[in-house]
Amino acid sequence: MPAAVAALCVSGAAPALAHPHVFAEANLEVAIDADRNVVALRHVWRFDDLFSSTVLLEFDKNADLVLDNAELEEVGAVIHESLAEFNYFQIVTAGGKEVDMVAPDRIMANYEDNQLIILFESRPAEPLHLDGQLDFGVYDPTFYTAIDFYEDKNLVVADLPESCIRTVVRPNPDEAIAMNQQSLTEAFFNDPSNNDYSKLFATRLELNCSGEG
Repeated sequence: MPAAVAALCVSGAAPALAHPHVFAEANLEVAIDADRNVVALRHVWRFDDLFSSTVLLEFDKNADLVLDNAELEEVGAVIHESLAEFNYFQIVTAGGKEVDMVAPDRIMANYEDNQLIILFESRPAEPLHLDGQLDFGVYDPTFYTAIDFYEDKNLVVADLPESCIRTVVRPNPDEAIAMNQQSLTEAFFNDPSNNDYSKLFATRLELNCSGEG
């Protein structure tokens, strides 16, 4: 596996709360059908220039400093395989319980303005109705990659019913640690890849919906 893409999924190589090495701006659209079911999560991640240039150099087989369609297909395929064991860095919960997601069929890659952009769509494995509290976000359990929503408008729900309240939650790291210090064990700080505590620090979209409307 090319080193640049493998870096997205470094397992246990970075200590918890260390500074990430790869950065990406995320956009997420939550798609809802007429029956108030979540039918898809549409992700777009735009990576920083340094990481993007590394990907360009590693996948540019003909050395023309351009990623053609075949090379972009390879980038997408390698990222698809690399992120599979991490559920594609997705956070999806309903009533505080994790929601099973179907893996995306493919990941599309593009390269523009010196930045790598990936796009993919996933869907809940079972019907996910807008009722109670639902949370959506992205996070890297190894802390190696910082994928974040720079602005609240980067989290979108088209045609959100009036009975739902939309909130973008940006946890304060110090407060998150203080609130969970009893469960934050030494193993967490030594090997963040073997736990889900890193999602405590992830920006997420919170939807609170009544069963009507």
